[in-house]
Amino acid sequence: MEHQSIPGAPGDDTLGQRSRRAVWHPCTRLRPDDDGVPLAIARGEGPWLYDADGHRYFDATSSWWVNLFGHANPHINAALARQLETLGHVMLAGCTHAPAVELAERLSALTGGALGNVFYASDGASAVEIALKMSFHYWRNTGLPAKREFVCLQHGYHGETVGALGVTDVEIFRDAYDPLIRRAHVVMSPDARQAAPGESAADVATRALAELEALLRERAGQIAALIVEPLVQGAAGMAMYDASYLDGARALCDRYRVHLIADEIAVGCGRTGTFFAWEQARGGDAPLPAHLWPDFLCLSKGISGGYLPLSLVLSRPDIQRAFVADDLARSFLHSHSYTGNPLACRAALATLDLFAQDDVIVRNRERAQWLAEAMSGLAADARLQRVRQRGLIWAADVRGDVAGAEFASRFHHAARARELLVRPIGNTLYVMPPYVFDAAQARWLAGQLQATLDDVTGPVSEEVRHAA
Repeated sequence: MEHQSIPGAPGDDTLGQRSRRAVWHPCTRLRPDDDGVPLAIARGEGPWLYDADGHRYFDATSSWWVNLFGHANPHINAALARQLETLGHVMLAGCTHAPAVELAERLSALTGGALGNVFYASDGASAVEIALKMSFHYWRNTGLPAKREFVCLQHGYHGETVGALGVTDVEIFRDAYDPLIRRAHVVMSPDARQAAPGESAADVATRALAELEALLRERAGQIAALIVEPLVQGAAGMAMYDASYLDGARALCDRYRVHLIADEIAVGCGRTGTFFAWEQARGGDAPLPAHLWPDFLCLSKGISGGYLPLSLVLSRPDIQRAFVADDLARSFLHSHSYTGNPLACRAALATLDLFAQDDVIVRNRERAQWLAEAMSGLAADARLQRVRQRGLIWAADVRGDVAGAEFASRFHHAARARELLVRPIGNTLYVMPPYVFDAAQARWLAGQLQATLDDVTGPVSEEVRHAA
């Protein structure tokens, strides 16, 4: 089909220029004098993305943390092609289909049956809102309608819809919409970067738990649920914390009769060293006892392998039982048109197949070691501080006196010249690569990050060395 130019636009416009006029891009500042255009990606293969001119870019952040097994993965491609030949979509209200049932059963089995029911949605923020609504509605159905408040962690991020913003403590996303938002209680984050001299990450977690308990002691009769990002708070700048916080939060929620929601949208699906980050609540490899799992667990992003929009909420069986009644008002009447879409569920099943067939969790621990070894030189750079890693998430903070203004934007654009697609969060430099890189690619990635840091900040000065 012959391309029809946008009215008033030159006929030889690039895709990026056309996109800039026609598409309102997310998380992108609009400037009247900005002559930059979006990077037009034509195809992907493995950990690489290719633009319209054939230039390649290593997808160091898995395309916003979703792509697990590389682009154009042949196994997932084949599974989707087979599904396309049978069923593209059917409403899940009053109907069902094999991919939705099989996916729910397999995910429940991964929790040992502790979380036995799956409610499907489309995106992470929707999953969070579903968990919040379910918690509130559960307490109402069980005779405790006063329990309608929520608790979140400082700098926690759970999405950008109005309900999810209520439990999001990132000002840049939240504050413009504050008049629309029902604010949650915000308690201390266990972020290990807050450690005082002589304190360990576990000590910080203990302090954070003490603040949580003080709130629950005072407001438990009004609080429905606590929501946390297990082990790593992504939008907070990959804030990592000790797993003892999860165990302690579970105990406090049990003591004060408050639901616990685990937002694993970014950290689930093998990112942190276990399939669910919550499995590390006791710090060991033994299966987690049923009573230690959260009441709700939200998944999205990587669950479909980075192919199709899909999110879901796993919940305990007793939660669902509270909604069983003849009265329609006691039912959970949340839905959207593409709930449980067969194609998205099939992509998720193919993703789970790869985890099982390739022993991905064990192999990811080897990849995490490759990443740590490759990044060791960069970790010693005097321009970086608070270097940290959890599974296949590596992060470090660029010193404020080095980063300069708009570090994230400058680094992102400079990295593209070195075949990297990477997007820092403020002054936090991080990578979350797909699970398909080898040791040589890890070393190459570290070298390119080091070179990009030199491009953006200049070589390490003696003043910086001395300060470090």
